Amino acid sequence: MQNRFTYRSAEKEIMDDLSLEGETLRKTLNQIALINKRLGGNKATLDGLITLLGSGPENQPLCIADLGCGNGDMLRAIADHGRRNGHHFLLLGIDANEFTVNYARELSVDYPEISYRQLDVLSAEFQTVKYDIAIATLFLHHFTHAEIEGLVEQMVHTATRGIVINDLHRSRMAYYGFRLISLFISNPMVRKDGAISVLRGFKKRELLDLSKKIKDAVSSIRWKWAFRYLWIMKKQ
Repeated sequence: MQNRFTYRSAEKEIMDDLSLEGETLRKTLNQIALINKRLGGNKATLDGLITLLGSGPENQPLCIADLGCGNGDMLRAIADHGRRNGHHFLLLGIDANEFTVNYARELSVDYPEISYRQLDVLSAEFQTVKYDIAIATLFLHHFTHAEIEGLVEQMVHTATRGIVINDLHRSRMAYYGFRLISLFISNPMVRKDGAISVLRGFKKRELLDLSKKIKDAVSSIRWKWAFRYLWIMKKQ
């Protein structure tokens, strides 16, 4: 049982099937977004973004790419923040699932500053995408350690300002805490994937070791509620 939390799980989530579509996926995307919002996930990512933004609005439009954007809830929260604070954002949502991207577009019709692309972040095509800041909320844990290292290096290389990663803290307390919460979740996909997500999450030492391999960026890694790490990389 100890190894269950000592090492990252390689078990796949249902969500990893990029051909998924339909009402079940739609409801799952909405419920994941709601859980993440209520447990402070959106706030953590936004806090990291504000750190990179610094003080005051930009003179030029700032492009922010959201990797694994899901139903676009994080982008809409960023757009609302930008509108309130006088920022000119160009927001790009990237997701490998075509159904997910189309659904995010439907939910974002009142946000002309947001656009979406169906794209695999491990593809050569993704390497041509330009942005000032990249964010990834509960996204990196879907990949192997080697894939994560390559992806983070690519993100840092491309970004002009930096990147913000918000992902799960792998721990016994987080795992059984979610299992308790899942007693009140009727969606079996959310229950199954949520538990696996925690087991595919990270220990702080793993992120620290990875950060030491990333050149041209200064890293800050902080624990945030609920059971997640906020990793900010600012370009030098």
